[in-house]
Amino acid sequence: MKTVIVTGAYGFLGRNTTLNFKKKGFDVYACGHGQWHGNELNEWGIDTWLEGDINLELLQAFNIQPDVIVHCAGSGSVGFSLSDPAADFHKTVSGTLDVLDFIRIVSPKTKLIYPSSAAVYGEHTNKPISIHSSLKPVSPYGVHKKIAEELCLSYYNNFGVSSSIIRFFSIYGEGLKKQLLWDACNKLINKKNTAEFWGTGDETRDWIHVSDAAQLIYKNAISSQKFLVMNGGSGVKYSINDTIVLLSKKLDLESNFFKFNNVVRKGDPRFYHADMTEANQLNWFPKVSLVEGIHNYVKWFKEVTK
Repeated sequence: MKTVIVTGAYGFLGRNTTLNFKKKGFDVYACGHGQWHGNELNEWGIDTWLEGDINLELLQAFNIQPDVIVHCAGSGSVGFSLSDPAADFHKTVSGTLDVLDFIRIVSPKTKLIYPSSAAVYGEHTNKPISIHSSLKPVSPYGVHKKIAEELCLSYYNNFGVSSSIIRFFSIYGEGLKKQLLWDACNKLINKKNTAEFWGTGDETRDWIHVSDAAQLIYKNAISSQKFLVMNGGSGVKYSINDTIVLLSKKLDLESNFFKFNNVVRKGDPRFYHADMTEANQLNWFPKVSLVEGIHNYVKWFKEVTK
């Protein structure tokens, strides 16, 4: 039976990744920080869990040579990178280096899947962003993701470590209690005040449901190609305004319950729209549309907040 280690498995993408690999028949080893309760480990498909910082010693403690490592651990916030760039660097760059060194030293046949971020691109025009587009990150978060990508390439060129880099755009889905959809739902249901959002509303985002993201990770894991770089999105752009209108309708609210403050937050690029050529070449296509995804998200939101 094949084996996978998922770092940062307590997180949103991490736990959905563990569950998907378990459904594919893998033995699933997972590590990171977080307090699981009751039968949660089994519910998310995790056979073995280790608590701790992601480093060489922790990975060696599994005492296996996995077929795949999915390195979901690391910083997940532009805001955090702006408030504490040194800690963000350590979480993203140092952790990735330890994973790569574990493969180099202990398990050279292991394939690494690195979920990176569209933040490596920075500001771009309102056109699909190709993996060949310039990398000009505008936040420490994006800079650190770019450095981690460069480490993956270096370890492939110098030591033959097989890697796939997936530059994910806006991952969402049931269970995510942060970022735009969660914040927007909480603001919109507070009818005492008109909900106010950052920016102009014309900014675009490319949304990918977490189940589709987990499947893209799996497609990379089973690919025979030794080094891949690709975007992780739907290939469809939505303005922030249209996204919140969709949320409002699913919440049975009028769309005049919100406004934009026309203030652009530092580190927030205006346009994000993925060119999905490389993912499509792996025979991966998203199954969950944003309309369906928001319907399911709002249904879940109402259940957890009633």
